Amino acid sequence: MRFDTVIIGGGLAGLVAGISLQQAGRSTAIVSTGQNALHFFSGSFESMEEVPERLATLFAGAGVRLHYNPGVRLMPLGTFREATLSLEDVSLLPEPGFADKALILSVPGYLDFFTAFLAEGLEKQGIQCRVSTFDLPESARKGLAEMRSVQLARVLDRNWESVVRQVRLLLRDEDAVILPQVFGLQDPAVPERIRQEIPARVVFVGTMPPSVPGIRTQLLLKRRYEVLGGTYLGGDEALEARVEDGVVRSVRTHNLDAHALEASHFILATGGFFSKGLRSNPFRVWEPVFGVDVECAEDRNAWYNDEFYGDQPYMQYGVRTDAALHALSDGRPLENLYAVGSVLGGTRPEFGSGAGLAVRSAFAAVDQILECL
Repeated sequence: MRFDTVIIGGGLAGLVAGISLQQAGRSTAIVSTGQNALHFFSGSFESMEEVPERLATLFAGAGVRLHYNPGVRLMPLGTFREATLSLEDVSLLPEPGFADKALILSVPGYLDFFTAFLAEGLEKQGIQCRVSTFDLPESARKGLAEMRSVQLARVLDRNWESVVRQVRLLLRDEDAVILPQVFGLQDPAVPERIRQEIPARVVFVGTMPPSVPGIRTQLLLKRRYEVLGGTYLGGDEALEARVEDGVVRSVRTHNLDAHALEASHFILATGGFFSKGLRSNPFRVWEPVFGVDVECAEDRNAWYNDEFYGDQPYMQYGVRTDAALHALSDGRPLENLYAVGSVLGGTRPEFGSGAGLAVRSAFAAVDQILECL
């Protein structure tokens, strides 16, 4: 099977690259194991202080709504983090003390939303908090296999009006309502409808993974990629590559068995340790598909910080690249292999971090490929 470009990894970086190349008339295939960092996506684009028109256009074409509102985001444990560009249903606040009184609501029996931590964090900002619950219709509860975010979201997309009615009855003199971010999995318009129907500021706060906004974003981007003619090989895994004279010729995957994927260009977008794009044992850190160079400390003791909550050095480890994002093998660039997204770790700080790193590096690799004849 031959394509212009084969992309290893179906997360944010891989999908942004795939959609961009398909729009430019290039044939692509994405190899994705399934779960990726988008399933844990906070909904905010770290290190992006502006809204690139290119990103806005690509996301709008996929039906992914963004908003830009410099401020802070309320985190699941009641702390705040600076944020500017986010998915539309992710609440960005002007400042930590955004209200006088807040009503914090969850579903009885739902353990992945930490109302006590939220109340403690908000009260440190001078916000009086009251914690309560909203219930699900009996018929909806019977349809829940387990009380997790995705299962709740499937139910709540059909029952959001019931939630609104309960919230309106529960409200006293609070000027803010805090809800778990478990709305809008299948219908992205639901969170905004809830905001319009409740007479107070509605703030959606993330839950324990998986992330409902992240999964919805992945589904919408994947659908857009396939509509554009891209080949999405889901539930597959790239095993090894054939490299000759500094050029990647093909990649073999688990499901295709002896039928290798051939291409003029390859993009490595497999993510970091979490996605198994980088692997380690007590002696080394390596990249498993192409065997390219990884930047990391030789001394095992330098990989981690004894302070549990401190920055961990290993999170900055990543694939080494040249200025054009070509992955290096024994110090030499593989001329048709580009590394993008979290697999870079902190090796390319000019591209930012998190989702910002994924988007910027993906666009940079696409530009390099499109310049090739």
